[in-house]
Amino acid sequence: MHVRRSLAAALAVGSLFLAGCAGSDLSEGSDSPGADDSSSAAADKGPISISGQSFPEAALVAAMYEELLTNAGYQPDVKLVDTRDAYMATFPDSIDVVPEYVGGIVNFLNSRENGAKAKPFTAGDGAELATQGADLLDAAKITLLDQSAATDTNAFFVTKDYSESEGVTKLSDLKGKSVVLAAAPDCEGRLDCEGGLSDQYGIDVTKVLPLGYASDQTYQSVIKGEAQLGETSTTDGTLESQGLVVLEDDMQIQPAQNLVPAVSSAFLEQHPDVADVLNGLMAKLTTEDLTTLNGEVAVDRKTPEEVAHSYLDSAGLL
Repeated sequence: MHVRRSLAAALAVGSLFLAGCAGSDLSEGSDSPGADDSSSAAADKGPISISGQSFPEAALVAAMYEELLTNAGYQPDVKLVDTRDAYMATFPDSIDVVPEYVGGIVNFLNSRENGAKAKPFTAGDGAELATQGADLLDAAKITLLDQSAATDTNAFFVTKDYSESEGVTKLSDLKGKSVVLAAAPDCEGRLDCEGGLSDQYGIDVTKVLPLGYASDQTYQSVIKGEAQLGETSTTDGTLESQGLVVLEDDMQIQPAQNLVPAVSSAFLEQHPDVADVLNGLMAKLTTEDLTTLNGEVAVDRKTPEEVAHSYLDSAGLL
């Protein structure tokens, strides 16, 4: 993963400097770390609705969006939910911005339009995926901003003991084996989750426990032997300390999952400066950054807001 220092990043940082800090409190009485409430330099640009999934990495990126947009003069209202289905039901009608993953949103729209068994887009390159899904995005009235070099795909883990005793290091090693899978509530049937494990890898998934994506419940279910396989992400910084290992996706059923801001096309037309604000972040983030930051939230027990503010400050985005 490489850091991209683009002209867009320079312009974004410059626009943030000129805009100054927001002088309004966030909705629900929450405060954005580092915001200078005494400054009135930023114009009041009105409310902006942010949604997305509630797993730790998504919450972390949403906190970055929230602070950057607050500093740019907006009044963010952040509501995170358990699954993509939940927020996509009202995006973009009542949601303005979502921290997304390019393969995730493109394939969601593909399944919604063409059915759950529609052949997924599987390009390993995020730009190619966005091109393949361009018509679907246009029809949904959603615009993807600049993609980050940072990527994070679904991953599946077992305990080190199970890996060693069963000789399992890649997902194809589980072919024909019966396993219980602890995963996100929407995993069952999805081609990048239970559906792909069953159909592509030939794994006998006897049951899916809807315990959450990279959640403590999912970790504990595998550690205690209730499930043999758990769902997490490739940037999970907690696995080694818990005696867990990721199995290689050797048949590459996971599409490219570059981080990307998804924005209501109508809202973006009215507020084009949002692109400058969020593209600057996308130009800075790397996969290594994400893995480190996820570890600070999950292992060091810092809040997503604390970790987000520290990163934005060190990256020169505030």
